[in-house]
Amino acid sequence: MHGFEEPDTGKEHVALTLGDIDSDEPLLARTHSECLTGDALYSMRCDCGYQLEEALRSIAREGRGILMYLRQEGRGIGLLNKIRAYRLQDQGADTVEANERLGFGADLRDYSMCKDMLEHLGIRSLKLMTNNPRKVKALESYGIQISERVPLHVGRNPHNEHYLNTKQSSSATGSRLIRMTTRPD
Repeated sequence: MHGFEEPDTGKEHVALTLGDIDSDEPLLARTHSECLTGDALYSMRCDCGYQLEEALRSIAREGRGILMYLRQEGRGIGLLNKIRAYRLQDQGADTVEANERLGFGADLRDYSMCKDMLEHLGIRSLKLMTNNPRKVKALESYGIQISERVPLHVGRNPHNEHYLNTKQSSSATGSRLIRMTTRPD
């Protein structure tokens, strides 16, 4: 376990590594944004906990890898605002609409800290476990080499069907803009 702190925000992040990470071979990886409700409380409203568990299992099967656990709850809006967004979702809004009604962008997550984490650990290339091609583009915008996107389709259930369909249509069609904060180098 490797700990990191963002100097500008004081946010603390961790990277969990397994096996030989010094190889030039692309490393199986996941950037996982904190989700208290899914990761720790086993909410069925999202697929976050399922993805976290599957990513850890996949890394264990591979015998080497990295999981970057990023403190950016609720697509970057924070836990209390996420709870407010849940209330709006209960009234019929989808995830994007709820965030926007609260005055936030659809997705405020920032992956810039991944560059520093990976550089510190000497990791040059990733096989990234994600369903979101925009996450790949965000990481590549920081100069992180993604050799492969590895889909992570787990956790679909009747309670998160609408949420997952919204995520899928946002990523696939671009009909809903998912804004990921990027900083120029």
